[in-house]
Amino acid sequence: MAKPHNLLLLGALVVLSLLVSPIAGARGNPKQQPPANKKRPAATKPRSSNYTANPSPSAVYGSGAWLSGAGATYYGEPNGDGSDGGACGYQTAVGKRPFDSMIAAGSTPLYRGGEGCGACYEVKCNTNAACSGKPVTIVITDQSPGGLFPGEVAHFDMSGTALGAMAKRGMADKLRAGGVIRIQYRRVPCKYTGVNIAFKVDKGANPFYMNVLIEFEDDDGDLSAVDLMEAGSHTWTPMAHNWGAMWRLNNGRALKAPFGLRLTSDSGRVLVVSNAIPAGWKPGKTYRSLVNYP
Repeated sequence: MAKPHNLLLLGALVVLSLLVSPIAGARGNPKQQPPANKKRPAATKPRSSNYTANPSPSAVYGSGAWLSGAGATYYGEPNGDGSDGGACGYQTAVGKRPFDSMIAAGSTPLYRGGEGCGACYEVKCNTNAACSGKPVTIVITDQSPGGLFPGEVAHFDMSGTALGAMAKRGMADKLRAGGVIRIQYRRVPCKYTGVNIAFKVDKGANPFYMNVLIEFEDDDGDLSAVDLMEAGSHTWTPMAHNWGAMWRLNNGRALKAPFGLRLTSDSGRVLVVSNAIPAGWKPGKTYRSLVNYP
């Protein structure tokens, strides 16, 4: 049996060892300290003038290679602009500059619930004797009715003008009579030379409800987000995607114009348009800006 003074000495040694070198498993995780040279990011200030922000390159356009597996038909008049209505809201603009009837109704993978409205594609065909094999550029301005034809991954229901533009000289009617034409396609930037972005206020808009059609965006051509800033404010309020190329805001109170609009394209590029919609705006009126995506 150990002697009392030996037990006291042993206990003292154990206590001393714990004070000098604590057991690792008994320690809590050390509190993380920020690096000494890490700075807090500066707050961003709203800008009052037009500006763009360009993120890193996006996969929106893929590799740029031609894609196969798509089909094309046409609707409307053989040399017409498809439809004056459409599920994007462009109405009669489809037959005028800068669309010039070179438009198509896209199937679900292209229309994307309306957020694909305004996107540009190059299309060409080689599967019909009337095909020229030369690419033409079209814009998505509508939604293709029905589903895909067998074997398709996408479908372009083009205006008669656009489908005929893929034909050899003098053979547009023969191509249009060819039924479903197998085509190749690829996403390309939109280029509306000499045309700036336009904002068409819906006829149903009022001081408590802003609903606006946004058209003629260069580059991506379509938008993934829109924010509105009221007069005298420094806050961006997100607008909701309504349908087609229409964006709306109704937050339960009167909105104070003029309105600045911040546009975010499909690939994440940001364009701020100051005074996009002026004070004293009118429902049904179109306001043309002085800017576009560079």
